[in-house]
Amino acid sequence: MADDGVKTDFSNDMSYGDYLGLDTLLSAQRPQSSEHDEPLFIAIHQVQELWMKLFIHELDAAMAAVRADRPRPAFKALARCGRIQEQLVSAWDVLSTMTPADYLAFRERLGASSGFQSFQYRMIEFKLGAKNAGMMKPHAHAPSRHAPLLAAYDAPSIYDEAIRLVARRGLPVPAHQLERDVREPHVYDPALEAAWEQVYRKSEEHFDLYELAEELVDLEDLMRQWRFRHVTTVERIIGFRRGTGGSAGVSYLKGVLEKPFFPELWQLRTKL
Repeated sequence: MADDGVKTDFSNDMSYGDYLGLDTLLSAQRPQSSEHDEPLFIAIHQVQELWMKLFIHELDAAMAAVRADRPRPAFKALARCGRIQEQLVSAWDVLSTMTPADYLAFRERLGASSGFQSFQYRMIEFKLGAKNAGMMKPHAHAPSRHAPLLAAYDAPSIYDEAIRLVARRGLPVPAHQLERDVREPHVYDPALEAAWEQVYRKSEEHFDLYELAEELVDLEDLMRQWRFRHVTTVERIIGFRRGTGGSAGVSYLKGVLEKPFFPELWQLRTKL
């Protein structure tokens, strides 16, 4: 022990660096070139993957709570998801300091790797209801990534869980919404919108469902912001070039901006 009582000998005890695995974490940045901006590119994407890991952890907790007819604990998890999403959105501000020349100096070293292949981002999309079996193909060679992605694909989304809760509360959710193949993407249903409309028009009577709906809208609002900042940053840096992994790049990213996760919760606002 030091004279001031602060521990300095960690030969037999766990230190801060040990607990956080900093030797592993800080050695995980392996640039493929000597270009100044490549460490920035790597670090931003690694940080985003860490935030997405935590996002999935909280989203799973929220889904479990809703499934168990306990929406109130889900609100805390979803609120934390929102704070995580804000960090994901702000990360693009740092990456956007990279100019086209900065990026093109090392772009060829990325090979076929691309953010399009982020299995955690696909996990988030699947858990929010944007199911697409084709998005699992880049991970078929890696069981540690493919297996959890397939499980998310086969399972109900958070919106499916919310709809089932609304039905259990006695509101008129169409039977086909409860019996549908959850591996298919959700399609707007005016009858389901009518059930949600009752929640909103009688919000005092159904306040926890009303709050759940608003938490879901917050979730999608921030996903839209994340996607918008993503497409803007990509366009700023590479324009309309194809992505390194062969994706359509900006054109693809702009397309997903127009696909809502929870369409009824947005459509009903016109009626209220």
